[in-house]
Amino acid sequence: MALALLTGCYTLEPVSRTTPALGERVALDINDAGRVALGGSMGPEIGQLEGTLIQRDNGDYLLGVTSVTLLRGGAQVWKGEQVHIKPEYVSQMYERKLSKPRTIALTAAGVAGAALIASQGLLGSGAKDQPPDHMDSNTTNRIPRTIHLTVLSIALPRFSFFGRP
Repeated sequence: MALALLTGCYTLEPVSRTTPALGERVALDINDAGRVALGGSMGPEIGQLEGTLIQRDNGDYLLGVTSVTLLRGGAQVWKGEQVHIKPEYVSQMYERKLSKPRTIALTAAGVAGAALIASQGLLGSGAKDQPPDHMDSNTTNRIPRTIHLTVLSIALPRFSFFGRP
């Protein structure tokens, strides 16, 4: 749950200013001219590049690529390889922004899940097994421990079948 609070949920939103700040996570939609120009080094079916904007020099973008989304579906994971992208190869630029509603919803779901687990006794009740009333030195009675796990409990409405409640 703490991890959800630290990472949050992010969305890609169209850039509202001319260029995002250096170091920000961005995504670039690549147009046909960009696919032709970058096809030899990155593949001909590039739909979108995502990564960190490292530099903006003479109008070109230097991007530390973390993922490539392909036109016909699928994605390739990259490890920050640096690629120069000309602005004329880009049809749309997006920046990564924190989505407060999604983050709140994820956090609420995590808190509700933790409360459900605690209320169902999955963390242990603290009760110890009681020894049998009589102990015989010649035999040992082993009583297996019973563990009840309720993963999901849903109340369903009652239906009457064949006229019976």
